[in-house]
Amino acid sequence: MTEKKKEIRTDYLIAAVLLFSMAAIAFANVVSRYVFHFSFASTEEITINIFVWMTVVGSGIAFERGGQLGMVTFFNMFPRALKKGSILLSAILSSVLFLMVDIFMIQAIHDEMTVFHARSASLDVPVWIYYAGVPLLSIYVFRGIYRDASKRLSEHKREQD
Repeated sequence: MTEKKKEIRTDYLIAAVLLFSMAAIAFANVVSRYVFHFSFASTEEITINIFVWMTVVGSGIAFERGGQLGMVTFFNMFPRALKKGSILLSAILSSVLFLMVDIFMIQAIHDEMTVFHARSASLDVPVWIYYAGVPLLSIYVFRGIYRDASKRLSEHKREQD
């Protein structure tokens, strides 16, 4: 009876740390508001940006689990030959969408670093630091798209055999 050791995945760990950070920051702000009658202005800025980063990581997890939006009813009505093509098309279109998001975010980061030099309102942090999380964390989105497509294609191949 040997038990298989579960691997700690970095995307799950990042999502958990980000969620815990958001909850802890919000909790600290509520406590400070009631105890000290003082609210930290920076908590909103931090939690909004952490939420964006967590959404990117969560999108990758959702893709991998097959939890993204899809037309399952139509997919199930397709003949087998068309199913493989629709899996590939879906993965390609999803990848292109996130690639476009990354391109625009990298362009925005470049503009913030070279032209605008904008700083956040409450912490006076360069805005590009908040933007940088999206293209960095989208690695997990691309990995989720790949894993979902390869899993669905292998299931499709087993159905054919």
